Amino acid sequence: MNPPSYFRDTDPSISTQNRSDAIDFVILGFSDFQGLQAPLFLMFLLIYLLTLFGNFAVLTLICRDRRLQKPMYFFLCNMAFLDISYSTVTTPLLLHIFVTGNNKITFKKCMAQLYFFNSFASVEYLLLTTMAYDRYMAICNPFLYPKAMRRKPCVALAVAAWKVGFLAAAPVTTLSSALTFCASNLINHFYCDVTPLLKLACDDTSPIEFAMFAEGVVLMFSCFLLTVMSYVYIISAIIKIRSTEGRHKAFSTCGSHLTVVILFYVLVVGVYMKPTSSYSLDEGKILSVLYVNVIPMLNPIIYSLRNKDVKEAFHKHIGKFTNYFRN
Repeated sequence: MNPPSYFRDTDPSISTQNRSDAIDFVILGFSDFQGLQAPLFLMFLLIYLLTLFGNFAVLTLICRDRRLQKPMYFFLCNMAFLDISYSTVTTPLLLHIFVTGNNKITFKKCMAQLYFFNSFASVEYLLLTTMAYDRYMAICNPFLYPKAMRRKPCVALAVAAWKVGFLAAAPVTTLSSALTFCASNLINHFYCDVTPLLKLACDDTSPIEFAMFAEGVVLMFSCFLLTVMSYVYIISAIIKIRSTEGRHKAFSTCGSHLTVVILFYVLVVGVYMKPTSSYSLDEGKILSVLYVNVIPMLNPIIYSLRNKDVKEAFHKHIGKFTNYFRN
């Protein structure tokens, strides 16, 4: 039986079992900070727990409060579920490494993590664009909004975002799985990401880099362009509102989404929009912490603090919860 393509360069004297073991990658994580392993574990655990709590709270509020049964909050539910998924793909493995010191990951698990992470990233582009379109319709076409954004079209838009996102991640993952990794098995990151993997390949990586570029142009840039166009129309419509109170109310409905969009795209550009040859793994690792861990934790806070309906629903249910225990 011939060894897999990614292990062809190994010594033929190595046994089949050892070859299987050698296919394992080693996630370096934050091994450079040996004296800070315990604080780092506590930090990532706290971030993960806050992410789960905040996003589950948003999901619960929207499902239980009738005032939040609107298209904007339906898409916010999808974003909350996406943030939970984002963190769960990467953080539990990192916490496991901190606790056990076992930082090995099999080739198949690495490719699975790469695929799901890229899928969720693609879904986020599409959901943020869909939410921008929802705000555009609400502010620029308020009379058409109830008809255009009924439950069925909203569900169709959300389903399409998830389907396209999972399809978009397939080419890069498929091409990555066919690479020969001979430089090393050490991944200088805290999860299996495509750029650190390309650093380990001894094959020509230009097809993958082209696939990443094409995906960036077709998916990310088109989503970014549509989002920018939506906000150009939204801001133009808000400026035309005569009353200060009306302008403030209109902007408050999209201010939180705009904040999330800016944070998301700034970090994506910082992490991924660089040539592989000039990419710093250590710099990318730090930026990825903000992109993968911190942003999903902050999203529920950003949406809640800038949204009157969510804050009122939160205080209402906290009051019910408190009264329940008092009685």
